[in-house]
Amino acid sequence: MLLMGPAISYSQTDSIPLKSNSKNPLVIELEVENGGILAEKEIKKTTFDRAYYNGVNLKIGWKIQNSDDQYFTLYNNPIYGIGFYSSTFNTDIIGSPYAVYGFVQSPFGNLSNKRWAFDYRIGLGISGNFRPYNEENNPLNVVIGAKNNVYIDLGIRTQYKLSPQWRAGLGLAFHHFSNGAMRLPNKGVNLVPVTASITYQPHPSEVLPDKSHILPPSRKILYHINYGMGWKQLQRDKKRRFFKTTLSAYASTHVSHKWRMGGGFDLFYSASGNNDEIAGEQSGKLSAKLSGGPSFYLVHVLNKKLVLNGNIGYYLHKEYFNGEIERVFLRAGARYYVYKNINAGMSIKAHKGKADFIEWTVGYTFNRD
Repeated sequence: MLLMGPAISYSQTDSIPLKSNSKNPLVIELEVENGGILAEKEIKKTTFDRAYYNGVNLKIGWKIQNSDDQYFTLYNNPIYGIGFYSSTFNTDIIGSPYAVYGFVQSPFGNLSNKRWAFDYRIGLGISGNFRPYNEENNPLNVVIGAKNNVYIDLGIRTQYKLSPQWRAGLGLAFHHFSNGAMRLPNKGVNLVPVTASITYQPHPSEVLPDKSHILPPSRKILYHINYGMGWKQLQRDKKRRFFKTTLSAYASTHVSHKWRMGGGFDLFYSASGNNDEIAGEQSGKLSAKLSGGPSFYLVHVLNKKLVLNGNIGYYLHKEYFNGEIERVFLRAGARYYVYKNINAGMSIKAHKGKADFIEWTVGYTFNRD
């Protein structure tokens, strides 16, 4: 997973050790969660009729205390790792989805408090075992049309230290499941459950980040070229999926250590513009296949190699029959620099709350340190 890479090995510390430890300590967590199904009134009466949500997470991670990347100090020695998720809605309509995901979990607040601690997490992965919509066998599931979907996880909590090895926690989470309109319907499943967790650290190590040697963020202007591709189903009663691509060019610069902002242009190609049933008299014309416009570019930098990316764009030209239903388009995703200036990742492009398609991306950044 994209979020796991930085947790593998590090050699130099940017922290003040209160107890000597040359490694990044292992952390194991078990978390249970309940309730919090978000859905429109009509959907609650059909898809989620008599449903009640329960979930469990097993997370295995490493607290990054030894690294030559100052971002791990800026994020207060976060935990990077892999999570395993399983759930039930207590109904046959949705199924019992599971997921495998990478996550980053960052402490905040008063880090020197001996008893209480606070953290937030971001996770991204792939889920399975949904019972998707089927006109004959499962017509009441009007929210998800695929067995396998993207899994997005956000969370915030407080923890109480029971002993040096054990912590108990309470918090809130947000989960979103979507296949980016690869299979319809795709309203998505959204959850805001209450969570309870128990955390075990076999070899506890109390380390506070030393931020006295943090270097200022680079003021260079970075230039980005990205290519994305995916597929989109346009009609529920027709299973055919159409190829879509994206070509993007942006410039950005740091406004702080953790944030970069900039702008550029997105150009989109939709193969459905070649289809007579979809495009009608416009079929085959260049204007039926191409769309695009300027885009605001926002990046949340997690470390030297891993970033979360987002866009707010405006179509100068679009075609409604290709699923481009609004003038404003949105994008949210993650990218990892796999080799020097080359990155790879995944994004979801959307119009308001409705997904357009999932982009699997590769890109190159010029002028990067």
